[in-house]
Amino acid sequence: MENRELSELLSAHFAAWEHMSAIEQKQMLTNADLISYTQGITVYNGENDCVGFMIIKSGRLRVYMLSEEGKEITLYRLDHGDMCILSASCVLSSITFDVHIEAEENTDVFVVGSVKFAELIKNNIYIECFSYKLATDRFSDVMWAMQQILFMSMDKRLAIFLWDELAKSEGDVIHITHEQVARYIGSAREVVTRMLKYFAGEGIVELSRGGIKVIDKGKLRKLTL
Repeated sequence: MENRELSELLSAHFAAWEHMSAIEQKQMLTNADLISYTQGITVYNGENDCVGFMIIKSGRLRVYMLSEEGKEITLYRLDHGDMCILSASCVLSSITFDVHIEAEENTDVFVVGSVKFAELIKNNIYIECFSYKLATDRFSDVMWAMQQILFMSMDKRLAIFLWDELAKSEGDVIHITHEQVARYIGSAREVVTRMLKYFAGEGIVELSRGGIKVIDKGKLRKLTL
C-alpha cells in the first residue's frame, strides 16, 4: 500500500520519475520509509542533520531559519505532494546554508535515505537536474521571504500573510496566535499585536483568542498590492 501511494506521488510530482528505469524506481520505493511527525516536532535541524529526500504525504512542514539569538524567520511551507531537498543537503554540495524544519501539524512524510538518494543522483542525470531545479525553486522562496522582511512595510507583510492563510482556511477565520504570526513573518509578537489592533480599528479583522477573523477582504487585498 505504501509503495503504491509513494509511486503515485512520485509519478505526479517528481518530474524525473518517467526518466528512471524500472530498477531505479524500485530502488527508490524500497528505500523510502513512511515517517509520522506530531505537531511541533523538529524534523530537520541544520548542517549536522541529513535526513534524506522528503515527499509530503499529508500534513504540513514549516521551513525556517534560526538566528544565534533564537529569532525565527519562516521561509516557506510544504504541503501534500511537495518535496524537500534541503533535508538532504549533504547530497548536493552546492547547498551551503542551513535551515530548520518542523511539523506545523501532524504530518506523514516519505523519506528516501540520503545514501540511496545520492546514489540515484550520481547514476541518473535527470534526477540530478530535477534536484537542483527543486533547490533553485526553494531558494527563490527564500529570496521572496527576505525581500518581504527587508523591503516591505510591516502592514503589507502582515496583509500578505493573512491573505495567503485565508486562502488555505475554511471560512473567514484564521486559527493562529499572534506569537505564531510573528514567527512566520520574522517579527516580534508585540509588533504583530499592534498591527493587528490597527487592522481591527480599520474594520479589516476581528480579533479573538487564538483566531483572526477577516471581515473586509477588499481592504485586506488592497494592502497586499
